Amino acid sequence: MTPPATVSDAKVSEALPDAAEILALVQARLEDDKSEDIVSIDLRGKTSIADYMVVASGRSQRHVGAIAEHLIEALKAVGIKQVRVEGQPACDWVLIDANDVIVHVFQPEVRNFYNIEKMWAGTPRS
Repeated sequence: MTPPATVSDAKVSEALPDAAEILALVQARLEDDKSEDIVSIDLRGKTSIADYMVVASGRSQRHVGAIAEHLIEALKAVGIKQVRVEGQPACDWVLIDANDVIVHVFQPEVRNFYNIEKMWAGTPRS
């Protein structure tokens, strides 16, 4: 006969980071990878797609790809498993959807062309 399970035997899931913690991680990782012109936009109360949007630039396709890869690895390391990515392997514009935080990493000329920050001009930046 097996002994009854105790509280110490129970698996307790660790809490996933909230939107503000994900935003802080994203900003730190982008800065570590020498991303340029990092802009964070607070979307709370404006849309249901995410709480924050972050827009950054890399200097080349290779730089944009490396920034994206490092960010995806960092997000997965803190337990965010459902990271969705668009734009690889071209790396002109990589979109990383980390649930409550959406990250756009552009080459400068592509960022200037689409100017997605302008769509959210009335939204406070953080």
